[in-house]
Amino acid sequence: MITGTLITGTTQLLGVIGYPVEHSLSPVMHNAAIASLGVDYVYLPLPVSPENLATAIAGFSAIGLQGFNVTIPHKQTIMPLLSEVSDLAQAIGAVNTVYRTAEGWGGTNTDVTGFLAPLLDLQKSNLQENRLQNGTAVILGNGGAARAIVAGCHQLNYAQIQVVGRNAEKLQAFLKSWEKSALSANLTVHTWDKLPALLSQADLLVNTTPIGMYPQIDASPLTAAEMATLSAQAIVYDLIYRPRPTQFLQQAQAQGCTPIDGLEMLIQQGAAALALWLQDQRQRSIPVDIMRRSLLQQLGN
Repeated sequence: MITGTLITGTTQLLGVIGYPVEHSLSPVMHNAAIASLGVDYVYLPLPVSPENLATAIAGFSAIGLQGFNVTIPHKQTIMPLLSEVSDLAQAIGAVNTVYRTAEGWGGTNTDVTGFLAPLLDLQKSNLQENRLQNGTAVILGNGGAARAIVAGCHQLNYAQIQVVGRNAEKLQAFLKSWEKSALSANLTVHTWDKLPALLSQADLLVNTTPIGMYPQIDASPLTAAEMATLSAQAIVYDLIYRPRPTQFLQQAQAQGCTPIDGLEMLIQQGAAALALWLQDQRQRSIPVDIMRRSLLQQLGN
């Protein structure tokens, strides 16, 4: 039972696809917002394995799904299955939000908005103003989420954006995919063995990998010794929001760094997606505070 949401024969469906998707808290915050707005929708977790992606997308059309979020591992592979893709999502090369159009499914990316929100809050507070411009960002991982982070760091005017991964071939493909984009100017890629030398330069360190995600809560992409090479003035951002804090952010806090987890990114990208899906069907702004409160309650914070 979804508290506060009455499901009837006219209820419209929204959801999130991923594999796995059981860990997602998106249904919690979206259904809280839906109940607050009083609109006739429900948001469901929809596990879709990679080999079933095309079949699932066709099925969603058949049952009248109104829109859905996209998480690991589908953010890039879903793009050829869409009728239209926004300029932003094309530049990033990843989609996290899908909506209905007259021609079929359209895709965009609200991850950039979500990623930037807590960093811009730091900037407004003047606590990290110098660290958010002309600095060096080090991004762990080179999947779909990392693509949105590259775009966000470009918007923040980082002088160097360094992406670190374990597979040299995939890293070169990642770099090549940006060749025709203005976002490629300050972008470099590195294999994981180069990471120790990069960490001491980092003003912003972002984990986009699933390492440390529930239920593997004792894992971290870095050893304690590697984290110790990071400046205490650095911002350390983990896109994972469960657990809070992750082992990665616990290491960062021990180093004296400014930690940010993925909860606010989740909230802000979700609010942007919900606004897109509902459009004129809502009479007031998306209740971001209610979305945040529902997640904190779910997480026991």
